[in-house]
Amino acid sequence: MDLWNLSWFLFLDALLVISDVDGGMDQDIFDINEGLNSIIGEKYRWPHTIPYVLEDSLEMNAKGVILNAFERYRLKTCIDFKPWAGETNYISVFKGSGCWSSVGNRRVGKQELSIGANCDRIATVQHEFLHALGFWHEQSRSDRDDYVRIMWDRILSGREHNFNTYSDDISDSLNVPYDYTSVMHYSKTAFQNGTEPTIVTRISDFEDVIGQRMDFSDSDLLKLNQLYNCSSSLSFMDSCSFELENVCGMIQSSVDNADWQRVSQVPRGPESDHSNMGQCQGSGFFMHFDSSSVNVGATAVLESRTLYPKRGFQCLQFYLYNSGSESDQLNIYIREYSADNVDGNLTLMEEIKEIPTGSWQLYHVTLKVTKKFRVVFEGRKGSGASLGGLSIDDINLSETRCPHHIWHIRNFKQFIGSPNGTLYSPPFYSSKGYAFQIYLNLAHVTNAGIYFHLISGANDDQLQWPCPWQQATMTLLDQNPDIRQRMSNQRSITTDPFMTTDNGNYFWDRPSKVGTVALFPNGTQFRRGGGYGTSAFITHERLKSRDFIKGDDVYILLTVEDISHLNSTQIQLTPTPSVQDLCSKTTCKNDGVCTVRDGKAECRCQSGEDWWYMGERCEKRGSTRDTIVIAVSSTVAVFALMLIITLVSVYCTRKKYRERMSSNQPNLTPQNQHAF
Repeated sequence: MDLWNLSWFLFLDALLVISDVDGGMDQDIFDINEGLNSIIGEKYRWPHTIPYVLEDSLEMNAKGVILNAFERYRLKTCIDFKPWAGETNYISVFKGSGCWSSVGNRRVGKQELSIGANCDRIATVQHEFLHALGFWHEQSRSDRDDYVRIMWDRILSGREHNFNTYSDDISDSLNVPYDYTSVMHYSKTAFQNGTEPTIVTRISDFEDVIGQRMDFSDSDLLKLNQLYNCSSSLSFMDSCSFELENVCGMIQSSVDNADWQRVSQVPRGPESDHSNMGQCQGSGFFMHFDSSSVNVGATAVLESRTLYPKRGFQCLQFYLYNSGSESDQLNIYIREYSADNVDGNLTLMEEIKEIPTGSWQLYHVTLKVTKKFRVVFEGRKGSGASLGGLSIDDINLSETRCPHHIWHIRNFKQFIGSPNGTLYSPPFYSSKGYAFQIYLNLAHVTNAGIYFHLISGANDDQLQWPCPWQQATMTLLDQNPDIRQRMSNQRSITTDPFMTTDNGNYFWDRPSKVGTVALFPNGTQFRRGGGYGTSAFITHERLKSRDFIKGDDVYILLTVEDISHLNSTQIQLTPTPSVQDLCSKTTCKNDGVCTVRDGKAECRCQSGEDWWYMGERCEKRGSTRDTIVIAVSSTVAVFALMLIITLVSVYCTRKKYRERMSSNQPNLTPQNQHAF
């Protein structure tokens, strides 16, 4: 694989046509939302499933990015989105001037949210929808000045209001500490009138951290899930790094030849787990199947806990290390249960063979399960000699789509800022049959650039040209063990068949027609079309943060999918009067919110840690203290009632006995009376 990174590719750069969507600038989101702190009041909350419309004015790439952003919400929160079907309030996403949104549900029916030019980044969309869900900017919170200093003389004239703070009676920080890493924080250059920063962090280490536009931070998610009472996320299923001794509820099979063992290292490798890479003493475990101690064909089977699917498609992701023989293999099965088969039906999903030895490798397996199931990992001893075995770590399962391809770059750090840091991926094919490459430019002093190229391929005669509406999504993977805590960096571009170059050619035309000559490392000649992407994909400083680089390995996940169906207009509906009128006739007290459920208006009442409102109109207040008093009073009342019943029973029994004795006395003979 390292052959693809040879520096001799440099001489081709002079012939390369590259289009930069960002103009070489890492542009920040300076939107019109003047104030991640939530706006106070239940009336500003949306239902957990938010209706939306993607208006025709949106760019095609933006439409695909918005749908990808919705998937991030589903993976990490309980917030869902659905196409508008006549609900009273909904979000209309359109291409306006810049990126902006109102804060909270304004209950105006059609609520606009703008994804304008250069706003089609996934974290930008997440940012704007967080506004719509009820959040201000992080630097707008009342305690802002304890953590950053605003340099007022460096701010563009007339833009000072963007740095306002909001008092505690308007904005609620939800008892979460100030978050420099929030996706809702401005960068240090926001609205600057020169070159000096407008925001200076009081802890200097965070100067280049603020303003990240990669993904939700942990605190972003904590606030959002707290505000909307999310106890679980929608599409997440399981994550396991084997740090706990219960191995995430996994079970060993009783019909195999060996067991998977929970270990922290193996003499022949790996020397450490993938989660911590040996950085944390006393922690760092993985599961290992020792193939050196068993015969050919022997197996070790490890099964996940029982899982319950909701969407009908899943992506299984895990890291695999082979220290045994290249003939050893890992088989992935699904054990699916039904009423007719309580033991489960075993189905082979994928055989992983010819596993490279000596390093952790990332794998994805696509599943399509609709019933209760378990994931089964079967290690199998191959015919070759083994001195080690197979190890697995950092398993994640979610109801999301797997990436189509993985570009694994080894020995990565040497390329950062180096003249040799211009790398081309191996050739890949999209699901439609288009051949492509990814170009990663690390040679720049401060930023890494990434570009998508169509190349000549085996299917070109059967394909449509210029290439229409294929969206390429390139994701620099944050290799955090838990998929919910990752902040991967992602960019998408879409092939517009009408886009032309300066000389009048169609940019996405057939590479053999508009491309330049290039060579694969084996000497095979092909043609490479122009590159489209950004020179400001990620800064070198951010690239070195988090877990983008792990064990000196980097993974770029690639998906190319047809989004031409998004060209069609979403059907516009008119809210039915009955739906509009339901809540207009329903008044909820104590800040309760009227919602429509199953065609009926009902109030959703506020609640806290130890108090709540209840009743049809939220008119009654309850609390933990009241419940305890009621419970104690009920117990005393029951005890008193039982005591009364017992006393009455004793009295009645004694009275009945006396009456019986009295009625028997006249029948006694004198002899009997004397005998007593």
